[in-house]
Amino acid sequence: MVRAANAVRPRLAKAADVVRPRLGRATAAVRPRVARLAKAVKPQVARVTRPRPGKTWQYTAGAAGAGLALAFVVVNAAGPWDATGQRTAERDWAAARERTGGADHGDGAATASRPRTPKPAPSAATVLAGLGGEDGTTKAAGSAAGAPTSQALTNVLRPLLGDSALGAGHAAAVVDVATGKRLYGSGADDALTPASTTKIATAVAALSALGADHRFTTRAALEPDTQELVLVGGGDPTLTARAKSDGWASLRTLAADTASALKKRGVHKVTLSYDTTLYAGPEVHPIGVNPNLAPVSALTADEGRTDDSVSGPVTRVSDPAADAARKFAGFLASHGVTTTSPGPSKATGRATTLATVSSPPLSTVVERMLTNSDNDIAEALARQTAVATGERASFEGGATAIAAQLKKLGLPLQGARFNDGSGLNRNDRLTADLLTALLVKAGAADHPELRPVLTGLPVAGFTGTLSSRYTDGAAGVVRAKTGTLTGVNTLAGTVVDQDGRLLAFAFLASGTTDPAAAQSALDRTATALAGCGCH
Repeated sequence: MVRAANAVRPRLAKAADVVRPRLGRATAAVRPRVARLAKAVKPQVARVTRPRPGKTWQYTAGAAGAGLALAFVVVNAAGPWDATGQRTAERDWAAARERTGGADHGDGAATASRPRTPKPAPSAATVLAGLGGEDGTTKAAGSAAGAPTSQALTNVLRPLLGDSALGAGHAAAVVDVATGKRLYGSGADDALTPASTTKIATAVAALSALGADHRFTTRAALEPDTQELVLVGGGDPTLTARAKSDGWASLRTLAADTASALKKRGVHKVTLSYDTTLYAGPEVHPIGVNPNLAPVSALTADEGRTDDSVSGPVTRVSDPAADAARKFAGFLASHGVTTTSPGPSKATGRATTLATVSSPPLSTVVERMLTNSDNDIAEALARQTAVATGERASFEGGATAIAAQLKKLGLPLQGARFNDGSGLNRNDRLTADLLTALLVKAGAADHPELRPVLTGLPVAGFTGTLSSRYTDGAAGVVRAKTGTLTGVNTLAGTVVDQDGRLLAFAFLASGTTDPAAAQSALDRTATALAGCGCH
């Protein structure tokens, strides 16, 4: 770690020079939020514990101190948050190259032979160092402040979780990430509908089965003698046909490279087909046709969206593979290669691969999924986990593979039930105990491949599904995955408490009747946890 620190120090110094002019602007922007944050958490903090003599300011400031740390420490070291949910220099590589961060954090300028592509996310040592020790681990159990006590946490959280807006059934757990010790639990072992917090489990399973550096490859293969060109889907949910690829695998690039390879062979006309046989079973989710999810196919471009959006619900094409193949045909035509109307097929073992494009590393794909609560990516990762572990690549096989991977990691699965990777299935069941255990595992020193689970969580008031929440609360302090279905509201993530300890939490509510009120109740609870010393 000392060698690593020495290696990145010049890069971080350079990054500091780049972001220092931005710091003044970031500080000015965050100051009103800090003031609102202090006001929002003051009532909860007052209930936490009696102030020690001469320390009153620590409690009345509440989460404002953490917000100030965000503005001056985190922003100064790492830069502001970008649109995809990553801090600009959470990656030392990105900081060293004065890049804007996010999904595209590659290793320098593009060249004609080697276009710029995203590099794997590192073990997020800089992220965890900002939350705990200098060695990238979370704050030690023996720190001066000590962990919050169960009784103090109960005094703070019980009244908030008793809000009628949270419905008849709810569960909660708070765990010290450094020790893995549960500090608070209320129905923590009760299995409830998790909604989109299921994606945390999907992310952990995929990363553990495939590895953070894994990439999904789409290829064009030419069958000998028949001049049949097969577009082979590799299950890349981030493949794009848009003119600006932003670092994701480009169908246009694949067509250009394929056309070039064909022309070298003197081929200007082909029979075009497409292969989706990597996946099996029904493509349409059990909830039916839905704007939140396209039919799940091994070949898809831009998630089958019918507009220029990149996230959120929108009408989808009915056959993503055929849609992608038609676009591919159009791109080939623009390069002088004529094709037949594409149809389904399967590439043989004799086919010659002419060109390939690959996704960013799985670490980046996972972060995008969690930040935007992307159902298409989640279902793709469930099936890719199945492929990697020998299960059938279907909804059922993906669910089986997820559970098996979590069991291998020693996670508490009692009562858990998986039916998909996205959490859209109302028959999914998870416990607050499992959700917090997943987050603790993602922060464990012996599982650096799981760090994207933490770095991909939406940031309160700034990114993803939390960008419009906590504007009067713990903005920038809470990082959490949201979950919403009719009658279900959930929230699971991490928070740095008043003493600088990293806590994992999970709140699940079922039987809610007012989603906005339930969401606000969960946000108030997380805000109180952020402002808590709780000794």
